[in-house]
Amino acid sequence: MGPIGVGKTEMAKALAEFIFDSEQAIFGRTIMKTKTVKDIMIPLSEYTTISEEATLYEAILALEKGQEEFDQTHNWHKSILVYNGNQEITGEISQLDVLRGLEHGYKKIGDLRYASHSGFSAKFIKSLIEQYGFWQRPLGEICRKSVRTKIKDFMYTPTEGEFVEQDASLDEAIHQLIMGHHHSLLVTRDKEIVGILRLKDMFSEIYQKTKACEFDQSL
Repeated sequence: MGPIGVGKTEMAKALAEFIFDSEQAIFGRTIMKTKTVKDIMIPLSEYTTISEEATLYEAILALEKGQEEFDQTHNWHKSILVYNGNQEITGEISQLDVLRGLEHGYKKIGDLRYASHSGFSAKFIKSLIEQYGFWQRPLGEICRKSVRTKIKDFMYTPTEGEFVEQDASLDEAIHQLIMGHHHSLLVTRDKEIVGILRLKDMFSEIYQKTKACEFDQSL
């Protein structure tokens, strides 16, 4: 606040250009602060879900169905959410999890989802095939494995850092995605999961905001 006619607007513009290189950038940052996760998340009711008692075979069918039915403006699902007997979301299954579910031996070494970012060499990771006897049986047994393997035996259980409140700002959500190398975050309301925020939807939001910017082409 301040007296009229002393150039506060021009001063604000100059400050914006000094800090953000353009006055449009400060506007975009304001949008990122005021818009919330709820505005761009996919509601749980619109996302593919499956029981943890279902089989790997049923998970594959659910993934395929999700790809076929999901609104084209959001593109197809790359994962499905898993619920328990109380209809509570307890996990997630991606295409990678399905492949891991075909080889039960991976349970012996725990979650290696981020092994490539943990300093393990390519040679070491490859040596695990022989050390644990991975993929010794031909993929011809895929039919038997897919109907005998339960989803709860290979689903991924999200960690604490993979939940975000629906009223959180997009800035906060971006920070979580980057720091955790996550492809999605489960959205909560009073600790109840109500939706999912995908990396691709966040990137689309950033893309649209950036595309709308009007920069001085001479810069």
